[in-house]
Amino acid sequence: MSIKNILITILLSSGITAFAQSKNLAYPVDLSYTIEKQYQKYKKDFPEIVPVKYSLPVGVVANRDLVYTTLENTPYGKRELHLDVFSPEVVGHYPTIVLIHGGGWQSGNKNMLIPMAQLLAAKGYTTITVEYQLGLEAKYPASVYNIKSAIRWTHANADRYKIDTAKIAILGCSSGGHLANLVGLTNGIKQFEGDQGNMGYSSSVKAVIDIDGLVNFLAPLSLNKDRKPNATDINWLGGTYEEKPEIWKEASPIYWANEKSVPILFFNSGSPRFHAGQDELIGLYKEWGIYYEVHKFDVKMHTFWHFHPYVDETVNYIMNFLTKTLK
Repeated sequence: MSIKNILITILLSSGITAFAQSKNLAYPVDLSYTIEKQYQKYKKDFPEIVPVKYSLPVGVVANRDLVYTTLENTPYGKRELHLDVFSPEVVGHYPTIVLIHGGGWQSGNKNMLIPMAQLLAAKGYTTITVEYQLGLEAKYPASVYNIKSAIRWTHANADRYKIDTAKIAILGCSSGGHLANLVGLTNGIKQFEGDQGNMGYSSSVKAVIDIDGLVNFLAPLSLNKDRKPNATDINWLGGTYEEKPEIWKEASPIYWANEKSVPILFFNSGSPRFHAGQDELIGLYKEWGIYYEVHKFDVKMHTFWHFHPYVDETVNYIMNFLTKTLK
């Protein structure tokens, strides 16, 4: 193993802020959220779990680390953002799922959802895992602009990567679930678009899959949570609720829901605080007659989607939901 790889391994296991290097670029990265750390956290209480591994299925084509936008003048210099595409080998255009990783708006990376993306691609979907700017690098709403730009990229490159632009869904886990909600519920709202490339294309999605991600920062389960001054949501939103009440509300997906909102599939763990505001949004969906589903894994394991057997059931529910909604 090279010295470089040894240093990377040490950093990834340390949970300490490091600096990612790309050519002349250096930007801060929080390395505290990894699948291995989650496995060590949960394996004693859940000895049956097995981390999902990378495994490119037969009949699936991978295109890795494609640049979907380039930010010219960030505080850290020129910044390229990347995504991965997994698509069925057979010629055609396929329903497409854009996947957004979690990590408290501050940690994690797109590679963490590659195993789920590969499982879904094997079922006949084009899947796209997205890199976005995290809280140590850029505050809200930078990541929303990034993700909207990635969706526009899917429209601009649909023929090349087998994307059915009429059937695009967004999926997110934990803080990525919150972002999926926010992106999906702000379809067509100009203030969330940003200006990060492919501006002539749509950033709208047809369905949202929220895996244990909150819906409302102002819901009691979120707002009344004990927080340290350096909490990741406070950092990402640029201040506490008392300091930035308008931002906390603006970044809460529920306040953008309306009668034309898209269907949502909710997955819940046994920890209610991770889906704060969901019941209120479901109440609105019932009033408006918008389709939704809720599936609960009644275990005190937040990151269940990284492990067998839970990921297998999750994939099956996703397939059934999208069969109903991406028509």
